[in-house]
Amino acid sequence: MTFPFRKTLISASVSLVAIFAAQAQEAVFVAPNSEVGIPTLDPIRANNLGRGTVLIFDRLVSQAADLSYHPWLAESWEEAPDGMAWTFHLKKGVTFHNGKPFDSGAVKAWLEQFKASENAYMSEAIAEVQVIDGDTVKFVMARPEPNLLYNLSSSYMSVVEPESRAALGENFGVTEVYGTGPFKLESFTIGQETVLVRNDDYKWGPSLAKNAGPVKIAKLTLREIAEDSTALLELKTGGVDLLLSVPADLTTEVEKSANLAVLTMPGEDVYYMPINVTKAPFDDIRVREAAAKAINQEEILASVFGGIGSVADTFLISALPESRVSDSARIHFDPDRANALLDEAGWQMGENGVRAKDGAPLKVSLWTQSDSIFRRLSEVIQAQLKAVGIEADITTFDSSMIRDQYKTGNQQLAVRSYNWDNADIVDWFFGADRLGYPNVSMFNDPKAEELRARAMTGSKNMEERVANFTTYHDYVLTQFPMAPIYQPVQAVAYNKDRLVMPEEINAPGISTVAIMDMEVKE
Repeated sequence: MTFPFRKTLISASVSLVAIFAAQAQEAVFVAPNSEVGIPTLDPIRANNLGRGTVLIFDRLVSQAADLSYHPWLAESWEEAPDGMAWTFHLKKGVTFHNGKPFDSGAVKAWLEQFKASENAYMSEAIAEVQVIDGDTVKFVMARPEPNLLYNLSSSYMSVVEPESRAALGENFGVTEVYGTGPFKLESFTIGQETVLVRNDDYKWGPSLAKNAGPVKIAKLTLREIAEDSTALLELKTGGVDLLLSVPADLTTEVEKSANLAVLTMPGEDVYYMPINVTKAPFDDIRVREAAAKAINQEEILASVFGGIGSVADTFLISALPESRVSDSARIHFDPDRANALLDEAGWQMGENGVRAKDGAPLKVSLWTQSDSIFRRLSEVIQAQLKAVGIEADITTFDSSMIRDQYKTGNQQLAVRSYNWDNADIVDWFFGADRLGYPNVSMFNDPKAEELRARAMTGSKNMEERVANFTTYHDYVLTQFPMAPIYQPVQAVAYNKDRLVMPEEINAPGISTVAIMDMEVKE
C-alpha cells in the first residue's frame, strides 16, 4: 500500500506543478476602447478589428517601425518594372489551425473571397491570381498599385483558411475561426472577451520578431472594458496584466504604482469631430467652418490630455507625407473667423450666449461614446462651441452600439477617433459609397470623388500616390466635413511583476511582433 500511495502523491505534486506552470504562462490584456464591441474576428467581413484577429492570423508582409516592409508568410517578392505583376515566394511548412496547408492555392482562394468583401478595395487592383507552383503565386494587376505591400501588411488582409470560411459562412470569426497565427481561438464573447491559446506548432513568426515561435504566452485573454478608470483599477489590483491603450491623463496614475510601467510609441490615432454635411445647419459650409474653427486644440491638449501628444490640424497622422497639405487647408482654432462666419450666415448672437436665426436657436446634437475620455473631451468641445454661440447637447451611446447609430445618418456632430497609419483612411471615412458608417460626415462631394478616384486608382508609383492623396486630403479639409483635434502617442500600461517586455519593438504598435517577444514571469 505504501508505494501506490506514494506514487499518487508524487503524481499529484507533478500535476499541481504543471497547473501552476500553465497558470504562470497566462496573461490578461485589456483591448483599446476602439475595439470594444467588435462583432466578428473575420478580417474579410469586418469594418473594425480587434487585437485578437491579428494574433489568430498572419499576413504575407510585415511592417517595421519605420514603415518599411519585411517578410512574413511571404519569404520574398518581386514587382514587375511596370507595376503590372507581383510574384510572391511563400514560406514552406506553414499550416492553418485546422491542419490545412498554407500554400499558393490557399492564397488564391483567400483572395477570391476577399474580393467580394466590404474591404475589397485593398485587393481590387489584382486582376488575376496565378498559381505558379505550390509555394509561388503571381498577382497579375489590372493597374499599378503602389500601396499593395501596405495592404498586404494590414490586419484586414490577414490570411484566412478559405475552406472553413466558406463552410461556416457568417459563423466564421464568431463561433470558429482558423488562421496560421501564433494563437488559436478558444472562445469569443462579443463585448466581453476573446480567449486565445498558444499555437504550439507555430514557428514562422514575422522576421521583425526575435522569436519565430511558438509564442511564450500559453493563454491570452483579451478583455473589453469600455471605462478607462475601471481598466486602470483592474491593472492596479492585479486583475489584468496590460492595458493596450491608456489615455494620457491616466499615465501619471500608472507611474505612481511601483509595480506598473508605461511604454510609449509614436501614435497612429487621430481624435476628430465629424460634421454631418447633410444636416442643417451644417449643410452651410460657413457654419461647418465656424464649428471647426471654434475647437481650441491647444486647450484640449493641455486640459484633457495633460500635454502628452500633439494637436491635430489635418485628418492624417503627422508622420505620413500626405499630411503635408497647404497651410490654408490646415484647420486651427480661430474664434474671430468662426464668429464672423456665423454672423455672415445670419446667425445672430442672443443675450443668452446662443445664436439664433429666424427665431430658431443654433442648437445641435453632439454624439459621443460612453468611455470617460470621450465624455470629458465632449464636455470641453461643448464649452468651446458655446463660446461662439453654438449650443451643443451631448448624447452618449454605449461604445459597442454607437457605430449602428451612425448608420442612421441622424448625427449632427460627434466625437470620434481612428487608428490607422495610411492615407487611404481619407477614402475610408469620406468616400461617398460609405455614408453613415464609416463616413459619419455623410460627405458626398463630386470634386472630392474625382480626386479620391485619382488617389486610389490613378497612381503609377508611390511618388504619384503621395501627390494625389495630398491633393485629395487638402480638398477634403477645405470642405470642413470634420474638425481635427488631437494626435496621441501610443501608451501601453503593464504590470512589471507579471510581464517582461521586449527591449526593442520593431513594429508600428503592440501587436504580433511585440507579443511574440513578451514573456510572463513565473
